[in-house]
Order: sequence, then structure tokens, then C-alpha cells
Amino acid sequence: MAEFSSISPGVRIHAGAAALDLLPREAARLGARRAFVVCGNSVATRTPLLARIRELLGDRYAGAYTRLGKDAPLEDVQEAVRQAAACRADLLIAVGAGSVLKGTRVIAMALGEGGELARLATQYPEHGAPVSPRLRQPKPPIFNVLTAATSAQNRAGAALRRGNGGPRLEFFDPRTRPAAIFWDAEALASAPPSLALSTGLGVYWRALMNIGAVRQANPLVQASRLHAYTLSRSALPRMRDPGDVQARLDMCAAALLQNRDEDDGGRPFDAHWVARSVYALGAALFNGVPHLDQGATHVLLTASAIRHFADLCPDAVAQMGKALDLPAAEAARPECVAEAVQSLIQGLGLPDRLEGVSKQDREQALASSLFNFNADRTRELSLYRDRLQAILLEST
Repeated sequence: MAEFSSISPGVRIHAGAAALDLLPREAARLGARRAFVVCGNSVATRTPLLARIRELLGDRYAGAYTRLGKDAPLEDVQEAVRQAAACRADLLIAVGAGSVLKGTRVIAMALGEGGELARLATQYPEHGAPVSPRLRQPKPPIFNVLTAATSAQNRAGAALRRGNGGPRLEFFDPRTRPAAIFWDAEALASAPPSLALSTGLGVYWRALMNIGAVRQANPLVQASRLHAYTLSRSALPRMRDPGDVQARLDMCAAALLQNRDEDDGGRPFDAHWVARSVYALGAALFNGVPHLDQGATHVLLTASAIRHFADLCPDAVAQMGKALDLPAAEAARPECVAEAVQSLIQGLGLPDRLEGVSKQDREQALASSLFNFNADRTRELSLYRDRLQAILLEST
């Protein structure tokens, strides 16, 4: 019998047509009096969500930071911290997808701990494993209002993009898990088709990677991985349809199952070498090249990663091939699995390669990919620098 531990933090999830109407009740339950909203410019100016939340909160609404940018730039988070502190915020409400949710976690860390953000981030000594500081101070609670599916919805880690394009700053604090998550139909329908597809691609990519390690997982993790893949695969072709709110809700559910995967003892970010290499390179690319998005970046790197790392994880590649409906003989052949991924990309109308990536971008991404705690806890990726470089050259 497998030995494992499962730790399930409490979170309240509200889904459906009027899910957001429960926001005042949740705020009252926590005794919150000064709620501070964090969102991006699009949510603030192109949707009614901020006005709706302000009306729902009434006297509990303390203010908002409405310009948090793509991939949570460090400078944006620092300004949001300043404004939230000035409002004496005792509740943070993140409205958006991955960047906003991650940025809000760091805002909570900064409000609780004080001091420079760099001091709170994971440290990379010249020799030895990365060190994540222990952040022990209480943090203001967080509500996450999703506008698009993301596995960032119920995590405790976050990463910020540096303005100078260097390695991202990584943070972890279990006290920043959300107290409540809202899958509101109107909020999800507000996302443009391009964003819904991009975030859906990210969830599907993670589901496919996790299927590559499903046989090795404990029973609880297996359940999450199998159903997350079923939900995300069915929903993915429908993500461009703003009227198909059920597809967007299903993708949110798949993403939450990926969070439970980790809580139940899974290691989704370093499930196998294909996942590790793509995650590290992808994070470095979309944090360094502003026009790239996370979902498409991960998917477009995958075929090349399969070709270059299949020899280190043949069973994982075969399990992914089976999930892609390849016959048994073809599922065992890395080239066939890579071609199946490329066929999926073409069917969604995506380009074959990541466009607009310069030689300098590739060099910076290669260097930054070696500083990714989730993908490389034991600092092994540097042993395969040539393979990582080949993936970049073939995919950009």
C-alpha cells in the first residue's frame, strides 16, 4: 500500500449565476470592515464587476488597485501594497485570473510581514538548494473572484515579474490561501475569448502533464488527475464561446482539482522531465517577453520537450500518448506523441511556434529557467542546459 499524506486546507467555493451575491455574507463571516479590491485595467474599465462588488460590499468597500499588469510586475505589486496599507485593508479581494491572484497573495504577505519584498522571496545561494523564508506573521484573508480558469485560484505560492527581465521573484506562504473562491457566471462570461482560451490551455496543459504521472500517484491524486483531464479536454474546444459558461465553470473545476492534487500529495510541477522543462522555460519566457501568454507558451513548448526529454521519462510520455487517444504502439513512440500535441495545437488555430522571440530573449529565458523552485527543487536542470537550449531554438 502506498504511503502518503493528504492535507486539505478549508476553502469555501461558490459557483453559479449569482455566486458573487454571497460576497457580503462571506465578508461578514470574517468580520471584515475594510475590503480592498485588486484587479487589472480591463476588469476595471471594460466590465461591470468592480461596480458590482462595490455595491455589494457597501460600507465595507475601502478602495481598489486597478492596474495590476500581466504576470504581476513587481512595481505594480509594490504600489498596490502601499495603497492597501493606506486603506488599512483587512480583506483583499482579487478579481481576475492568474496574474491578479498571484499578485494579491504577495500583497497579503507584504502587509503581514512588512519590509522589502525581495527579503520575503525564495533565495538562491550560489551553492545548494533554494531556500524559501518562513513567513510567520498573520495575513489579511483573501477572496478570489475568477474571470477565467486558473490553477492559481487555491495556492499559497506566487511569482512576480521583474521590470529588468531578470529571474522572477518567488514567494510562498500557506497563510495566503483564499478563504473563499467565487465562480460567478457573469464574471466568467466577462473574459474575452482569447483570455478564456489562454487560461484554458494552461489548465489543459497541466492536466496532460499530470496524466503522464497518474499511475505513480496515490489514489486521491489519481482521482483528481483523471477527472481534471476529462473536464479540461471536453471544455477546451468550447472556451472561445462566451455563451458557453458551463465550459468555463468546468475548466475552473478542473483547475481546482489540480490544486487538490498537490494537497493530496502530488507533485504537479515536477511530475516528470517533460513537465519540468516546459514549466521552467515557459515561466522564463512569458515573464520576459510581454506579448507571450502562459497557456499557449506551455503548449507550444511541449512537442519539442517530448522529443528531447522522452528518454528520461518514457513511461510518462506513453501515458500522455494514451490520453491523447493514440494506439498503444504509437503511444510508446515519442515522435507520435509530439505529433499528436502539434495536431491539437493546429486544431485550436494556434501558430506552430512562439512568435516574436529574439535571440536575446532565448538567452535570458535559458538563464532564468535555472532559477525555478517548483520545477527544479534539487537544481538538476543545469545538467541538461543543451536540451533546454534546443527546445527554445525549435519552438521560437
